[in-house]
Amino acid sequence: MNSLAHQIVIENVVQFKMRGKVAYQGYLSATIALEATFVKPYDAPTGKGYQRPVDPRRCKDIAIYLSKGDEALFTPILLNAAANWEFSAYDKLRPSYGRLICTAKASLMDGQHRLGGIKQYIKETNSEISVPFLAFHCLDDDEEMRFFDTINTKAKGIGPSLSKYLRRDSDDLSWIATELLVRNDSPFYSIGSITGKRTKGRHITLQNLYRTLYFLTQDPSVSALGKEEKLTIALTYFNIIKEQYSDEWEDYKNHRLTHIVCLDALSLAGSVVIAKCVSNNKRVDYSSIIKSVKRLQKIDWSVTGNLRYVKGMSGSKTLADDFVAQMLP
Repeated sequence: MNSLAHQIVIENVVQFKMRGKVAYQGYLSATIALEATFVKPYDAPTGKGYQRPVDPRRCKDIAIYLSKGDEALFTPILLNAAANWEFSAYDKLRPSYGRLICTAKASLMDGQHRLGGIKQYIKETNSEISVPFLAFHCLDDDEEMRFFDTINTKAKGIGPSLSKYLRRDSDDLSWIATELLVRNDSPFYSIGSITGKRTKGRHITLQNLYRTLYFLTQDPSVSALGKEEKLTIALTYFNIIKEQYSDEWEDYKNHRLTHIVCLDALSLAGSVVIAKCVSNNKRVDYSSIIKSVKRLQKIDWSVTGNLRYVKGMSGSKTLADDFVAQMLP
């Protein structure tokens, strides 16, 4: 499983120590990276395997990501050379810089989906790319499994809200959602969280807002507008809702107005209303939007009222139909 058909030489490698363990850092061509590594599956007969099966969809997503060109950066793969890779310095003056002589494959501890996507990418494009790596000289099987367990269970992702924030310069809805959380003229200014961490008084995450904005702007006549216009629409729509139900908007504990299921319902209804207020030449009739929202009758938003039974997307859609019937009689 880990044997090589021929010896492989990796040039321009840096040797160093990490917590007493000898390690190597460098890069491989994609073809060599695929040839010089292997995976220990969780059901290996040795009982020392740990890798889950590859998800083809994740590999495909990575291949698509790589097709974006020079902007498609990725992190190094993590390897255990298991004493099968020997380092040789180029000269005595630089003892930490040299080449690796590889007599057997290294175990791939982290990065099998990256390599799966890379394999698909180079096959489809008939190209070659460099793959950065960090390889430990030798970890025993138990050390390797513990390391894998640590990096896959202890480390936490940045979360969808912060991810949307980081994409605000390249994605319109991420930018609009961020603006609604940082502008003091926004009704979400004092109740939203950019990082996704909910605290007392800040119960709406950027991811929540991104989702509800998607519903609000999903009609083609609205989605075709520029991001500044869509931001103005969102500000106008939700500010007039807050004005009509100011007490309920501020009281998350006792009222459901700013609960996600109700915000989604308002956005789904708003999508229908706003679409009728956009002319063929992309002019928005804001006065008509305001008039439509003001047609909403007195609604019992309390957590003990009928809205306590509204759950999930099906509940949001049903509630949205009721809102539309009031706003567009």
